[in-house]
Amino acid sequence: MPAELFHPSISSVGARRRVSLLPISIAAHAIVLAAWFIIPLFATELPDPPSSAMAAYVPVTLPPPPAPPVQHDAVSQKPQSANPDAAPTEAPSKIVPEHPGDTPQSGFETEGAVNGIPGGIPMKVESVTPPPPPPVERVPVRPGGQIQPPRKLKDVAPIYPQIALSARREGTVIVEAIIGEDGRVQQARVLRSVQLLDEAALTAVRQWVFTPTRLNGEPVPVVMTVTVTFRLQ
Repeated sequence: MPAELFHPSISSVGARRRVSLLPISIAAHAIVLAAWFIIPLFATELPDPPSSAMAAYVPVTLPPPPAPPVQHDAVSQKPQSANPDAAPTEAPSKIVPEHPGDTPQSGFETEGAVNGIPGGIPMKVESVTPPPPPPVERVPVRPGGQIQPPRKLKDVAPIYPQIALSARREGTVIVEAIIGEDGRVQQARVLRSVQLLDEAALTAVRQWVFTPTRLNGEPVPVVMTVTVTFRLQ
């Protein structure tokens, strides 16, 4: 058998020796490092405390504040120019009765000013009586019941037109007439016409006069239907 099996090699013996020395080496390095950091802490001397403590604040001296401006009492001082129109600044000691001549003016009552307008022209305003209200227009009513038909006071006969005589025209024209409160005919219009005779009939009816018609004691206009007859002789 070879001799290496019974006698270990020198290299393996050295390796085991290095492995056994590794923990000792680590511990030695640790002790050196600890001594490197701890020894200076014990060797350093603390500084001596100061003989006197410093003040925590620094005193600052501020300059005195400026004196406020002197304000004159407006109430105690009187205006140099006495203006009668200016408002008083002091309470009066007593109440003086007013006189008509002491009434303050508006400042525009100067020469040539009218009602406060410089250069105005004085005008005299006269009271004007308002005109009376217009009369109430009443609606014409028709006779019947309590309303009696008016009675004719003035009758005017129609004038036969010459052209109607020549044409031998005759007949009856029916006219609607509105009779006013005074009994006079105000309006007239033809309801039934007869050729050549209408205008003559209207001219005659407009000249008729009737008695005033009253309703509850008050005169009222009425509407009547009248007839005008034309007959040849």
